[in-house]
Amino acid sequence: MGSAGPLWRLLAAVVALAVCAWGVSAQTTAQVGPAVLVADDIQITADRRLIATGNVEAFQGQTRLTARAIAYDPDTGKLTLTGPIAIDDGTGVRLLADQAELSRDMQNGLLLGARLVLNEQLQLAAVQASRVDGRYTQLYKTVVTSCTICADDPRPPLWQIRAKRVIYDEQGQQLYFEGAQLRVRSIPILYLPRLRVPDQKQTRATGVLFPEVISDSRLGTGIKVPYFIALNPHRDLTLTPYVSNNTRTLEFRYREKFVRGEIIVEGAVSKDELIPEETRGYLFAGGQFDLNRDFRLRFDIEEVSDDAYLSDYGYSYRDRLDSQIELSRARRDEFIRLSLITVESLRDDENDDVLPSNIAEALYERRFFPRALGGELRFMAEAHGHQRSSTIDFDEDGDGVVDGRDVLRLNVEAEWLRTFQVGGLQAQTRFGVVGGIYEVSDDATSPEDDSELSPTAALVLRYPMVKQGAGSARYILEPVAQLAWVGGDMLGTPNDESTRVEFDQGNLLSLSRFPAPDRRERGWSAAIGATWSRIDPNSWSLSVTGAQIVREEAQSDFTSSSGLSGTRSDFLLSSQLELQGGLALSGRTLFDERFDITKAELRGTWSNQRLNVGGSYIWIDEDPAIEQFDDIGEIKFGGVYRIDRFWTAGLDMRYDIVSGRTATAEAGLIYQNECVRVGVRVVRIFADSTTLEPSTSVGVTVSLNGFSTNTGERVEVKSCGN
Repeated sequence: MGSAGPLWRLLAAVVALAVCAWGVSAQTTAQVGPAVLVADDIQITADRRLIATGNVEAFQGQTRLTARAIAYDPDTGKLTLTGPIAIDDGTGVRLLADQAELSRDMQNGLLLGARLVLNEQLQLAAVQASRVDGRYTQLYKTVVTSCTICADDPRPPLWQIRAKRVIYDEQGQQLYFEGAQLRVRSIPILYLPRLRVPDQKQTRATGVLFPEVISDSRLGTGIKVPYFIALNPHRDLTLTPYVSNNTRTLEFRYREKFVRGEIIVEGAVSKDELIPEETRGYLFAGGQFDLNRDFRLRFDIEEVSDDAYLSDYGYSYRDRLDSQIELSRARRDEFIRLSLITVESLRDDENDDVLPSNIAEALYERRFFPRALGGELRFMAEAHGHQRSSTIDFDEDGDGVVDGRDVLRLNVEAEWLRTFQVGGLQAQTRFGVVGGIYEVSDDATSPEDDSELSPTAALVLRYPMVKQGAGSARYILEPVAQLAWVGGDMLGTPNDESTRVEFDQGNLLSLSRFPAPDRRERGWSAAIGATWSRIDPNSWSLSVTGAQIVREEAQSDFTSSSGLSGTRSDFLLSSQLELQGGLALSGRTLFDERFDITKAELRGTWSNQRLNVGGSYIWIDEDPAIEQFDDIGEIKFGGVYRIDRFWTAGLDMRYDIVSGRTATAEAGLIYQNECVRVGVRVVRIFADSTTLEPSTSVGVTVSLNGFSTNTGERVEVKSCGN
């Protein structure tokens, strides 16, 4: 390292200008800091030329320049660099060259054997490159690829773009191609006279996204070509024409972020051969906003032109849609929610006119901790109303429900809880009152209004026992018992909301296990159960819960599938198992004294470095009281398997046990390396309540790495040593 008075300072200034030119060109030398030059030898010749040779390195800010030699001629103002030359700007842009001749301010110049590398991925190799105005790099006779090129491999890269000229606009973060030709290996497959693509620093650039080729048994073979429009840094619009043998579709998606919220709108409009005389489409919109005083506004809108459109195009396989607007606030001791909901059924066997499709709800919950009484005081008030479009006041369609019944109710609850500790015994007392006013219209079979005011009381006893086992394992046994009483008589109004009841460990100690207040358990009842757990973070952990409900009188509105009918409920058995190797299982079942199963559910996941699988099994016994005339049994399975460094396979399927056939099946295969991602997806949809005919869809997507947004996934790079 050496210095030579004014000439050394001049060279330092030139290097600083180089930093400004190749890095942040709008900054001055003073703004980016001083430059540093390191070399094996620095000489000043008789004609006042400064020459630095041997491992030359120049630093300023984040920018680094390396070369074999640098020569500066003060008479001509030219800077000559002898390669190999490398300039890194610290932001992912790297310029390589064999030789360069640049102007005094480094804003213009010529580079021979140039190669531009963007984000350590996209490589642009050219016979020569020129620097223009400190902003543009023009590369002539250029080859562009993101594939790894090995010196001893004579084969061309998997893909490459050959262009007469490529202009890289550093400030605009754009690449402009002239006379571009896309080649797979050495075979030309596409010619583009003009092409503009953003570099990977720019994640919101207007332009065409990678297309998807789709072959569908009903829609035919077609292609989707998305076009992304960046309206501003906070708004964008994506338009996707979808053209095939049997459809002309335009998909759209609009997104916008605000200071305190966001919205997203997506949908599609189609003219197809499936329903030739109609314009079909759908619209989904949603958003949320944070308002003053901790309130939050949420909304979602779901509309579709016909019942089969979503499944025909694979947008969704739901059989019911709901639109909702909700205003809520959640604080430590308070919760408020106001909501309006509309429901639309897509099932062939359901009529929207006789379904409660318009729903309004208001809920207020608050808890207090009075010092005089001790314990906790809870208060709840709820208003609910639902309306059917039909005005028929009797059961015309024979489904057991009055076609036009509308319901309006107001419910209040107040409860005081206090916990006591007596040795190892934990006792909790609960005293409260529940009240409600109910109004029914368009129903000739029930009274128009009813009301209730009922006291409640309960005593809960727990006796947890803990034992330390070998190693770090702990064993916990917790018996629990509850004695509860709810006064009052059954309401005369119809059961319109609490027809589907679930019995699990979550509501074991509830005073009423109906999902809505229009029905309530009455009289004396006792809940008895126990939980045994083994907890060991270094080995395996297991938790098992068993319980049963015993009551003085049977509750007529509990059906057989609930597991709660009669004076004795079915036995509840649930468990969770976790193994250190990544396996997790959870299950729940209800069965009677004869071990006849009413409901059963099993879920599991397992994962390691190469495999991630999950599945579920569900069984529900038939229950004619709720119009479930057949058993329900289903198996779901899904998994992703990493075959090797480059290949990944996935499978999802749903099997109907009762009918003995597969309901849906989806398989995918992905190949990904450092320069390309190819995905193939096959979806088979069988006939169901919204789709009368089965269909098969095959989709193929290809993404060239370097021109697509980084997803954050780990990408395997080909090794030249193998």
